Amino acid sequence: MSIACQDVDLLTDHSSDDHECVRDTGRQPKSPGTPVDHEAIKAAVRTILTAVGEDPNRDGLLETPRRVAKMYAEMFQGLHLDPARHLDVTFEESYDEIVLVRDIEFTSMCEHHLLPFRGVAHVAYIPNGRVTGLSKLARVVEEVSRRPQVQERMTQTIADLIENSLQSAAVGVIVKAEHSCMSIRGIRKPGSATVTSSMRGSFRSDAASRAELMSLINQ
Repeated sequence: MSIACQDVDLLTDHSSDDHECVRDTGRQPKSPGTPVDHEAIKAAVRTILTAVGEDPNRDGLLETPRRVAKMYAEMFQGLHLDPARHLDVTFEESYDEIVLVRDIEFTSMCEHHLLPFRGVAHVAYIPNGRVTGLSKLARVVEEVSRRPQVQERMTQTIADLIENSLQSAAVGVIVKAEHSCMSIRGIRKPGSATVTSSMRGSFRSDAASRAELMSLINQ
């Protein structure tokens, strides 16, 4: 028997559970603010516009540097957050089979061209005596995605956070995304998808466990 949850909007945090446990990690909480130098970004955008032959002072571009600075502050806010904090609260639970949250939508930014890639992440683990609120897994994906990176590292980072925080018997993360750096420039192949995975514990060592996970994802 396994649990699979597809709609992350309906996930529960068990916030009133009598058996919740808050781990003392010693981490200092990071402010949700993003210490981004907006003025430096605006100056850089004006320089780029001039370099490509545009006039940054024309009407349609006057507010572009400000808008771009605001966009980067939003897209890169994960650089200034600690996603692991979402996994500090756990709950005692004897359930010891697959917990899967699939189809977690995200948007991230390719570090090579600073163009977005979008897709879904499927996150699974097998508890080892304790579980976390299901929405916390979606929050981890959201905050990890908000930084410049390659998809391979994003996948591994999510798996590392869950493995290290929950000490689970198994962790599996599969990410499927379309990269605009492949669809709008270069090879120009819209619709092509990149799939990456990171398997830990029994999902890596046991073929039957991994096959069960894949069957749940593909339902």
